[in-house]
Amino acid sequence: MLELGGFTPLSTVDWPDRLAAVVFVQGCPWRCGYCHNPELQRRGRPGGPRWPAVLDTLSRRTGLLDGVVFSGGEPTADPQLPEATAQVRALGLQAGLHTAGIYPQRLAALLPSLAWVGFDIKTDFAGYEALTGRRRSAAATRRSLEHLLASGVAYEIRTTYHPALVSDPALLDCARMLKALGVRDWVLQRWRPRDDTPSAQVSGWQWPGEALMQALRAHGPSLTLR
Repeated sequence: MLELGGFTPLSTVDWPDRLAAVVFVQGCPWRCGYCHNPELQRRGRPGGPRWPAVLDTLSRRTGLLDGVVFSGGEPTADPQLPEATAQVRALGLQAGLHTAGIYPQRLAALLPSLAWVGFDIKTDFAGYEALTGRRRSAAATRRSLEHLLASGVAYEIRTTYHPALVSDPALLDCARMLKALGVRDWVLQRWRPRDDTPSAQVSGWQWPGEALMQALRAHGPSLTLR
């Protein structure tokens, strides 16, 4: 049974232009220092909603929702995700996914059942291991991104930005990398602090300077700030 850490019955922001429920799947093998949901990193933690109860709620909201987004954590870490996706589709709802591309083969197998993917790119590939805390994370992400781009499934590529997390050269390299791989649109989303984030990190946040913004737009995909 799908192991859950949370459930949001209605969201207008987790799937662009869709009304969606969000299912937060427990577990992620990466340890990004700025993770917004660190409580979802470890599997086997009690207290989350039960999947049959969530599925029952979804069955009573058909006609009100466009779809269901599986988020996390890293949803593809759960071997029951394909079955859960099939159950959502059997209700007449579309299935979307938030992923960092940690498991390329699992993502490739899942893509035919998905209507949309929100794909997190952390930084340029050279900086992945330092940011995620895991070896070979860049290679996994690249393979997953290639699977996604070849699939024809609608997607959003986004990078969470904080100047202390992603340097200016790394961000520009990331823009060039994404464009070279064929990404058309790229969302640069603001890093958002948690309640326990030190105030110095919050006050130090800012968007890239104008010169870097111009370079990102010149050398990368079409850029949106969020």
